[in-house]
Amino acid sequence: MSDSAQLKELTQFLRDKNPQVRQIALANLLGQTPKGSPHRDIFYTGLRSGGLTQHIQENDLIRDIKILCRDQLATAHDAFRALVNLSDNSLLVASLSEPSFLKFIVSYILNPQAILADLASMLLSNLSAASSVCTALLSLKVSLLPDPNSPIKWFPVDSRCGTCPAPVPYPSAEAKEVLALPLLIDAFVKAAPGVEIQDLDKRPRRGELHFLSSVFANLSTLPAGRMFFLTPRSADPFGDDVDLEYPLVKLLAFTEHKDTIRRGGVASTIKNSAFYTPAHRALLAGEDEKVTVPPSQVAAPGIDILPYVLLPLAGPEEFDLEDQELLPAALQFLPPTKKREPDPVIRLTHVETMLLLCTTRWGRDYLRTHGVYEVIRALHENEEVEKISEHVERLVNLLKRDEGPETANDGEHLIPAAKTEESDDEDSRIEEI
Repeated sequence: MSDSAQLKELTQFLRDKNPQVRQIALANLLGQTPKGSPHRDIFYTGLRSGGLTQHIQENDLIRDIKILCRDQLATAHDAFRALVNLSDNSLLVASLSEPSFLKFIVSYILNPQAILADLASMLLSNLSAASSVCTALLSLKVSLLPDPNSPIKWFPVDSRCGTCPAPVPYPSAEAKEVLALPLLIDAFVKAAPGVEIQDLDKRPRRGELHFLSSVFANLSTLPAGRMFFLTPRSADPFGDDVDLEYPLVKLLAFTEHKDTIRRGGVASTIKNSAFYTPAHRALLAGEDEKVTVPPSQVAAPGIDILPYVLLPLAGPEEFDLEDQELLPAALQFLPPTKKREPDPVIRLTHVETMLLLCTTRWGRDYLRTHGVYEVIRALHENEEVEKISEHVERLVNLLKRDEGPETANDGEHLIPAAKTEESDDEDSRIEEI
């Protein structure tokens, strides 16, 4: 019997009543899920793409692995890993993002007791590379039950599984349908401090949820996703009566986080938001100024992204007192131990964000009067990556050039992002990521 046939024989044991049998069968199949594995095609048997039908194509093997994500710890761990490995193939996107499974993944991530929340976040990150999944996430609602014994005071109904048991006693109140995306942002923010705690039982959440930043970055490549981050809403994800804020504000603090995935996803979300030119004033305005982002007429405190974009690019250099006073407060008198962002991709992302903010005359003037040139000049002197140096030179040219009559009214009318992206010079093109 060929290896492929032997593996197919194993698939029937994924439904065995004995949990150890299920675990062993899946463990043997897991080795064929990474890209380049010789028998990976067994997971895609019967799947096809294209056609006029919207019916979800799914084979028994994938259906079984999805069910095993709800099994006991060892089996569920391997099931999530298998789907993370396999989700790079577009043939599986429809099956893995069908409403009931998508609700399970999101609800599981939201539950602070979910032991495998980081694997679920990785799976959601991979799936959100598809615009159809992003569209679904923007409108997805999850069912929550009030649970006074929970540290977060509610229980995501669809998270119930072998690694995430229901509370005892089970809440008797009526479930509430709540928009999922604000809850995911809230979970992402609250998971960050717990990373420093080594004892999992003492963390506010079992998962670190760094990969949710990639989900937010993928969402922000869609106009509707961008507008979610740039439309004021209640700071409380349940919509209770509290002050309004732009959702993007919650992510800014993580541009200096120690985890590269978290920093990179947040940097990309900020950059993608900057493609929407009418939002530039709100993006740069301080929190003491209330601003709107068209077409919304609802005002909220400014997002104030400049300190969070500029600080990762700043080093230990000392500036003249006159130049120091131009800088945002967070960048004044930095210690001699200050280091620049070590990841070149993230450094480039921040420079590209400032290039986008130079689209309007108002944006260029704001950057000029807030010390950007001084920090960027020091960055250029220390930058070793040619592509970043070239982008820094473009930024310097925009900031130091004289403004004539032809640029005086830049930004009075909406400048489509596509105009920025479509350039004859491929190397100077800024693309959404």
